[in-house]
Amino acid sequence: MFARAIILAGLCLLFALPSADAKSECDQDWLCIDEVRNGDTVELRARNLNDYPLTYTLQVRSRTMQIQGADTVTRTLPPRQSETAIVLNNDDARSNARYSIRFDWTIGYMDPNHDDEHVYAFPYEKGLTYRIMQGYGSRFSHTGREEFSIDFDMPVGTPVHAARAGVVARVVESNDKGCWEDGCGAYANFIVVLHSDGTTGEYYHLQKDGALVEVGDQVERGQRIGYSGNTGHTALPHLHFAVYRATTWGNTQSIPVRFQSADGIVNSPRRGGRHQAAY
Repeated sequence: MFARAIILAGLCLLFALPSADAKSECDQDWLCIDEVRNGDTVELRARNLNDYPLTYTLQVRSRTMQIQGADTVTRTLPPRQSETAIVLNNDDARSNARYSIRFDWTIGYMDPNHDDEHVYAFPYEKGLTYRIMQGYGSRFSHTGREEFSIDFDMPVGTPVHAARAGVVARVVESNDKGCWEDGCGAYANFIVVLHSDGTTGEYYHLQKDGALVEVGDQVERGQRIGYSGNTGHTALPHLHFAVYRATTWGNTQSIPVRFQSADGIVNSPRRGGRHQAAY
């Protein structure tokens, strides 16, 4: 989702080959880009520091070194694994060999094997209904990467329930501010649940200290996981929910999912709709 505006705008770093020590640049104890040297060759390795898959994008720029293959790569890196991402050569020993890198990441898989027949629960208490402020394709802000996300009209403190089972991969609950200006997304509280197929269910705008789960917790469908709020880039209290796959540069793309209601399956939640939750 727009979490990457919160987490990282993208690291841009300049390296000079002649330095005696190899370098490693890390972001928030999640992803490191390590420099491994062998003579005039530089190997850039991506290293996942966490227990969850990450999809990263790495870009290299250099006027004096030759880049083997593409200068930009996007790949999914399994938990606690590392891999060679890009290799550079300094073909002219007389040149001042320098290069710069930029990288970004997000949780989850770029090509998850999502079962489109899977039915999700609405993310609130069984038997209750909440008006949909924005549904699939709402023109105000649910377009592009957010086309298949939903905003539920929930007062601050409304219990939020897991729409699908999974493991909690990220929790932010320290913020207490909501606003509409640029940069307000940095104040959002949220929970990211990694599903078994590599997609993520993401719950946004939670109240301060509004998470009832911690990273690493296994959650079941319908389990209470937190409380809605009005934090981040928001004009009024609501819960933003969607299922995402990872894409390039730390972004995510919402995907269409189906929901179970008391009246049957809801294939395309729309603005103004009300659906009674059924687990």
